[in-house]
Amino acid sequence: MSLNTMPGHLIRRLHQTSTAVFSERMKFAGIDMTSVQFAALHTICEIPGIDQASLAQQIAYDRATIGGVVDRLERKGWVTRTVNPQDKRARQITLTVQGYDTLQKVVPIVTALQSDILVGLSDAERAQFIMLAIKATSPRDGFEHSQRSATTA
Repeated sequence: MSLNTMPGHLIRRLHQTSTAVFSERMKFAGIDMTSVQFAALHTICEIPGIDQASLAQQIAYDRATIGGVVDRLERKGWVTRTVNPQDKRARQITLTVQGYDTLQKVVPIVTALQSDILVGLSDAERAQFIMLAIKATSPRDGFEHSQRSATTA
């Protein structure tokens, strides 16, 4: 098998493209935001009061490092954390007005850059890619992909 036909290698290269395009557009807009921070803000907007563990699950991010992402969002003034009245150990995360305004500013930018990530594909191919990527990243047999061994993935 050639390296250029290995799914893992191609996914890594596509991730590099995606990250570079996202970073370039945010820098051009004068916004200090990563794609993970965008995913977190977007999710917090959709699910106000979400806790960190649930946020990590929703955006498919490591539970051990999501705290650092939320810390950075909080330092930027985009989110606040409050104690969950039902579980004193958990913190509820909500957007601040500044966080909401920032999200509204970046959504059109992020929407526009999507076509540049898959620039070599036609509209039909992009739609097919998205459908296949959703299928490939969906949990199967009750296990998340991160819990499966490399030989079964």
